[in-house]
Formats: sequence, C-alpha cells, structure tokens
Amino acid sequence: MIHLNWHERETVKKVKCVHTDAAKYIVNRALTAGKTYEVKNETEEFYFIIDNSGKVGGFYKDYFQNA
Repeated sequence: MIHLNWHERETVKKVKCVHTDAAKYIVNRALTAGKTYEVKNETEEFYFIIDNSGKVGGFYKDYFQNA
C-alpha cells in the first residue's frame, strides 16, 4: 500500500520536465516544461511524482531528464 504515504516518502531523485507533448494523453495541465519535480517512486517505464495539482501521478519517463 505504497500509495497511502507517497507524500511523506523520501524523495528518490529529482527530474526536470523537458516537454509536455503527449501523443495520447493531456499532460500539460499536470506538468510544466522546465520545472523540476521530486520522484517519489520509479518503475521501469514511469516516474511517480507530485505534479502541479499537488497529487502523486505516474508519467512516462520520456517527459523527463535527470536534474
């Protein structure tokens, strides 16, 4: 039940959003290009970060680079 305490979890690393050009989903409401985000959890394909809405969301790693 990792999702219940994501806000209190230690930050794994920081990543910088490089673009919000999504082919399938609208991500420009949740991410801002050029902004740095704290990664709370990471899988092979996704970063789980606290986005602009203040909630934890999972986003493809394609949108980010290491900060």
